[in-house]
Amino acid sequence: MAESVMTAARIFFYVQHLLGIGHIARASRIANSLVKDGFEVTVVTGGLPVPGFPGEGVKTVALPAVVASNAGFSGLADADGRPVGEDFLHARRDLLLEAFHAARPDVVIIEAFPFGRRQMRFELLPLLAAIETAEPRPKLLSSVRDILQENRKAGRDAETAALVRDHFDAVLVHGDPGFVRLENTFPLTAEIADRVRYTGLVAAPPAPEPDETFDIIASVGGGAVGAALIGAAKEAAALLPADLRWLLISGPNLPEADFAALSQDAPANVTLVRFRKDFPSLLRGAKVSISQAGYNTVGDLLRSQCRAILIPFVAGGETEQTVRAERLQALDLADILPEEGLTPGHVKEAVEKALAAPRRGRVLLDLDGAEKTAGIIRSMIAESLA
Repeated sequence: MAESVMTAARIFFYVQHLLGIGHIARASRIANSLVKDGFEVTVVTGGLPVPGFPGEGVKTVALPAVVASNAGFSGLADADGRPVGEDFLHARRDLLLEAFHAARPDVVIIEAFPFGRRQMRFELLPLLAAIETAEPRPKLLSSVRDILQENRKAGRDAETAALVRDHFDAVLVHGDPGFVRLENTFPLTAEIADRVRYTGLVAAPPAPEPDETFDIIASVGGGAVGAALIGAAKEAAALLPADLRWLLISGPNLPEADFAALSQDAPANVTLVRFRKDFPSLLRGAKVSISQAGYNTVGDLLRSQCRAILIPFVAGGETEQTVRAERLQALDLADILPEEGLTPGHVKEAVEKALAAPRRGRVLLDLDGAEKTAGIIRSMIAESLA
């Protein structure tokens, strides 16, 4: 009987992406693994739709979308870029609470909060209150990447630790503690150490061999930022031998005017696209990757053996990608170029160095975080039924 109850366990998974697509991509990989493990999963999304996510077999509730109104994530705007008002936010909160009560979950997962997404407190604090009064009370888990944004305002870490202690049953840290530990970017980890569970990095499974091959791939994830990276890569292609095949992936969110400008006068050996679903496979066939240092892109890179050139995103005081890139460079898994002052000449020199180096060896980091997340949750449910 216990096994059948566990198999039917219901998961309510909240994820809010504001600028790129990294949060929804990681959450979708976890949700898909939960479905494969026999859970009934409802993913609540709060950002702009992203084709292909959350994925097949996952129930979805799409709240009216909000996006970051600036690179510093200090404001919220609607899908048309207009600042949102109180009525909009209250309506979203009510829809979220209705979805929670309708789902009657056994487990609630909130992506990023309370370590991030502080601007979503208008709906997440009411959700926490609803969870506390629910009968039976579902388990509440925070799903967080391995590296957090640093330079937080005074008191924020203490507020985060208090919310974890008061409301959350576990903090799922999607990283390998041998690579980076939560305390490296969250100073008060000791106060919540009994809640922390490392899952391993949530990387896509090993990709099949590609149907098409390129020597050099430059990509920028969602593409809301990163036009300068793609532009520098395009110009660098003209400075290197013409027999090198380049693929530039601008991201689905790159503004149309920027995409059109990049399309003009591209060298004959350069292909420009917005998105490639087979990106992990393409990395298997590539010699060099040029990208930002986002969580999901790095996961894909670690599954491949191509040489990585990372250009961490630093606008708005962002530190997370820089920390990740520096850790990878220390392990000889990547080279770094600075975002500020990036030139085609910098890219050319980095590509020449990478092409001259041998293909990278096998990575020993734990990349099976999605499957291990499902196992951790199933164990937690089993313990509560014992």
